[in-house]
Amino acid sequence: MLGKENEPSSQKKFDWKKDWKQDATPKKLERQKESKIVRRIVFSIVASVVVVLAIVAFIGYNYVQSALKPLDAKSTEQIQIEVPMGSSTKLIAKLLEEEKIIKDATVFSYYVKTNNTGEFQSGYYQLSPAMSLDEIIKELQAGGTAEPYEVSGKILVKEGDTVDQIADTIAEHTDFTKEEFLALMTNEAFLQQMSGRYTHLLESAMTAEGVRYRLEGYLFPATYDYDEEKTTLEDLVASMLQKTDEILSKDNFYSEIEAQGKTTQEVLAIASLVEKEGVTPEDRAKIASAFYNRIEQGMPLQSDISILYALGVHKELVTYDDLEIDSPYNLYQHTGVGPGPFGNPGEEAIRATLHPADTNYIYFVADIKTKIVYFAETYEEHLILKDKYVDNPE
Repeated sequence: MLGKENEPSSQKKFDWKKDWKQDATPKKLERQKESKIVRRIVFSIVASVVVVLAIVAFIGYNYVQSALKPLDAKSTEQIQIEVPMGSSTKLIAKLLEEEKIIKDATVFSYYVKTNNTGEFQSGYYQLSPAMSLDEIIKELQAGGTAEPYEVSGKILVKEGDTVDQIADTIAEHTDFTKEEFLALMTNEAFLQQMSGRYTHLLESAMTAEGVRYRLEGYLFPATYDYDEEKTTLEDLVASMLQKTDEILSKDNFYSEIEAQGKTTQEVLAIASLVEKEGVTPEDRAKIASAFYNRIEQGMPLQSDISILYALGVHKELVTYDDLEIDSPYNLYQHTGVGPGPFGNPGEEAIRATLHPADTNYIYFVADIKTKIVYFAETYEEHLILKDKYVDNPE
């Protein structure tokens, strides 16, 4: 038996729990540190995956939205396709994508399925990249022609062209005469027929007073196919009206016109002036603003375009004598926008008219050499600009 003197002292007594804990602490801390690093890595990976998925979803959403819109809203091209008998929606969608009429066949097929549209018909169709999916679907439901549409010529209606100028173009490129076209423009039976077909479009035009041609401003600038054996004057004009109706429908222009308390006739009248007074979208929006500011202040628009239309001629300079012409289209003598359009505006001019710039401009003048438009809020400033860029250009 050991004596007390041989027993371990209390300072040297082994406390296995305490010593184990002291020995284990560095390792435990190291493991805890490693766990935190792992958690951070996992969190970073998860966060990255979430961000990537969000980006993919956003891109995918935008792609689908763009595929639902016309492939090229400004296109005037007409593309002929043949839909064979018994073609499935998937096959038709693929054909439309291959012919560059729509952006994506899958999106088109899904849109047709979710909207539960009726069956498509076989035949030959004239379709455009400017058409919406609903417009394409409507055409495919109506059915195509049994024979290919033979195009023997094309007729170009330019932005700003008047009815008289369109008549000249048609006489030059078809077998129809100018007189025949102008006679159709005043044919009451035909006008009533078109009004019944395009009620929303022509409602205000049909009730306007003092107009020279009721369809002035409504014959949309574009390229139209012409078949000398099949195409009638009525067909040509109807296609121009249809194009205008499509333009005003696709970007909710009709809704904006109504929301602004205007009529289609009024908007197209201003747009026809904006078309010829400006070139760039920015200038056109400012010109539209200046016109609206003048109307708000009860001032005449004083556009030379109105004088030229009243005279029925084209000339470089308008004289003081010209300003005295007795015509409701003379916007130097009359306030407001006149009886109706002074030509046929393009889409950009219509858009600028509905979305004018926010300015206090009342006057504008264009440099006769550079065509740059300069704007002024006061008459004094306008006279300085006129002297510099019109009367005495360098």
